[in-house]
Amino acid sequence: MSSVAKKEESTNILSIDIGGTSIKACILTEKGDLFSEYTKLPTPKHSTPEAVISVINELVAPMAPYGKVAMGFPGYVKCGIVETAPNLAKNKWAGFPLAQQVSDLLQKPVRLINDADQQALGIISGTGFEIVLTLGTGFGTALTFDGELLPHLELSHLPVTKNKDYDDYVGDRAYIKEGKKDWNERVQRVIQIYKTVFNYDTLYLGGGNAKQIDFELDHNIHIVSNRDGIKGGAKLWAAKEKYHVFTTYPKLNSSNGK
Repeated sequence: MSSVAKKEESTNILSIDIGGTSIKACILTEKGDLFSEYTKLPTPKHSTPEAVISVINELVAPMAPYGKVAMGFPGYVKCGIVETAPNLAKNKWAGFPLAQQVSDLLQKPVRLINDADQQALGIISGTGFEIVLTLGTGFGTALTFDGELLPHLELSHLPVTKNKDYDDYVGDRAYIKEGKKDWNERVQRVIQIYKTVFNYDTLYLGGGNAKQIDFELDHNIHIVSNRDGIKGGAKLWAAKEKYHVFTTYPKLNSSNGK
């Protein structure tokens, strides 16, 4: 291996974004530039840990070189372990050591955080109080201040009506059931709630359904793409090790001598 290839392997980052609809991946340079194509595969319908890991393995198998992995997951994670997975096979995920499983599979160190948090790292300007909302299969949130992630809160599960939380209210099921017009009215109401409660400096709207927004946005609200968000994997590896960027290292694989 040449010295250039060795450097790329040691510094490049495989960034994975696990979503309720698709699983995305690309290789980034340590500065966050795309080193490989951005690719994706559908999230398995029966999205158990084993099924999701199988798709990850298929998706990233052709990708190289990289020396570390950043992963965003649609739920609450802590120290590499999944606590909740509301839009996957949720009864199968609680307590699952996803970071360790992927680290052992790929034989690379892994950092695992909530998917909205990882997207935020790739999107925010780093100035003031910035919030990222993801409008996809569910409703994701990330809070940051001066470029630093604040502790993750599953705000999607707060009630917004008598019988609906934010996931139910503006998630993909609501978009399909209510139609574009009514869904947009709901999103406008959610934004107004966030303006009143959080008084943010900048709000970013991401996720697959953000492109369906058809109303005028305030000057400090921006629509962003999943492609922008996946670049957060590089910043995740530049961050200090705190509870939300815990590093998991691969166990020795005796079968390949590593």
